[in-house]
Amino acid sequence: MEDDLIMGYLKTFKITFRLRAENFTFMVGRSDSMADIYKFLDEHRIKYERHEHPPVYTVEDVHRLVPPLPAAKTKNLFFRNNKGDRHFIIIVAGDKRVDMKALPKRIKSSRLRFGSPNRLKKYLGVDPGSVSLLAVINDTQKAVEVIIDRGLWKSKTFQFHPLVNTTTLVIKRDDLKRFLHHTGHEMQILDVPGQK
Repeated sequence: MEDDLIMGYLKTFKITFRLRAENFTFMVGRSDSMADIYKFLDEHRIKYERHEHPPVYTVEDVHRLVPPLPAAKTKNLFFRNNKGDRHFIIIVAGDKRVDMKALPKRIKSSRLRFGSPNRLKKYLGVDPGSVSLLAVINDTQKAVEVIIDRGLWKSKTFQFHPLVNTTTLVIKRDDLKRFLHHTGHEMQILDVPGQK
């Protein structure tokens, strides 16, 4: 499923991009929630380093355009289960290819599929291409389950976009814990299966 092509309508450019799901990253342009994220981080004394860079759309763009940062690159995936009554944001290392056949059993779910643009907007308040762990700030109903890959969690610092693809934030593990605590989300640290 991760290799399936998805359509993302990026209103910023008024054209349609066809990208592989594993490479689909963040929409350029200022998000309405971006200022709220910085305010939230500052109010809760969550430390971060902010790095500006040209827009990035794929994992390859990140490697090429984002300056070397002392933090793990991340891939943020939004899924729903077959019934549509459970939603997940799954965070893995940027270069990890998730085994979609093995994943449902690992997280005790029925078959998974990528969340639709409508579901993404409803639960995380962002458009396709803007999925980020930081988007759980918009999940006020705590409807989205947060799962972080155990291998990734061994890192001390992480890279996340503040809902736009022209900025990367470097956040330490303890500050990420604090962020999730203040949003009211419990995280699960699991061995997310990867393709061999």
